[in-house]
Amino acid sequence: MRKGTFMELCELLSPTLRRMNTKMRAALTVEKQVVIALWKLATPDSYRSVGNQFGVGKSTVGAAVMQVAHAIKDLLISRVVTLGNVQVIVDGFAAMGFPNCGGAIDGTHIPILAPEHQAAKYINRKGYFSIVLQALVDHKGRFTNINVGWPEKVHDARIFRNSGLFQKLQEGTLFPDQKITVGDVEMPICILGDPACPLMPWLMKPYTGSLDSSQELFNYRLSKCRMVVECAFGRLKARWRSLLTHLDLSKTNIPTVITACCVLQNICESTGETFMVGWEVEANRLAAGYVQPDTRAVRRAQEGAVRIREALKTSFMTTV
Repeated sequence: MRKGTFMELCELLSPTLRRMNTKMRAALTVEKQVVIALWKLATPDSYRSVGNQFGVGKSTVGAAVMQVAHAIKDLLISRVVTLGNVQVIVDGFAAMGFPNCGGAIDGTHIPILAPEHQAAKYINRKGYFSIVLQALVDHKGRFTNINVGWPEKVHDARIFRNSGLFQKLQEGTLFPDQKITVGDVEMPICILGDPACPLMPWLMKPYTGSLDSSQELFNYRLSKCRMVVECAFGRLKARWRSLLTHLDLSKTNIPTVITACCVLQNICESTGETFMVGWEVEANRLAAGYVQPDTRAVRRAQEGAVRIREALKTSFMTTV
């Protein structure tokens, strides 16, 4: 992170992080709290190692990480993880091959230490403990909505159905009421999901089972656009590598830290901060021990959604 971006971040967080000096010791400056937190989140280093790096105790590192994470969540999430200009997003996905699309959604598993209580709920089908981050991203892979904190045992579709995002999409309040006509079918702005999502008029997902050539083409166009969310998770974990090393935090603090990492990632991506190829190599090495579990396909579909998907499939065949 360049110094200018770092100082701007400190300025934004200072209302919460500025501490009074006490008679016993001088308070850490805002800058030192933020740099300790960034270092801990961006590396797989232990609390003790980070403490040695900055001349503080490991408990001070833990306190700085949580204070900064809470400040980011309280002060920045509503201004950084947001939809932005919907038309720019729709145009971006259209250029990639999918019309009237406002985002791509997916979930990823963040490894954690076994929680003290209800640990069985958090162990996934690959045998490690994890918590789910579900995110909607735009055409550039920027997070526009996140939902974090559900245990692994809960199916992705249920996590989605219980989210504020689902409610807004269902009510038609997330996107402008901007419909296009595909064949003889009206199609609202939609998002793109995987087979674990329900097929809805505002959520398109791939065909499953034995496919004909037109269904394969539809799936190809959809998956090409959905790659942005997979890449977003890859870049998030490569830049904030603590997300790959069993987050050593209480169950209540983990969602706050993951949320902070998503906010910081959007800041870094939007300001064009350096992203080094070596980070992805290191992230892939760390992630090798935590294979992402498969999600079960959902058959549920609304009749209107089936007509929209069929119309899109036909239009893709005629525009090849």
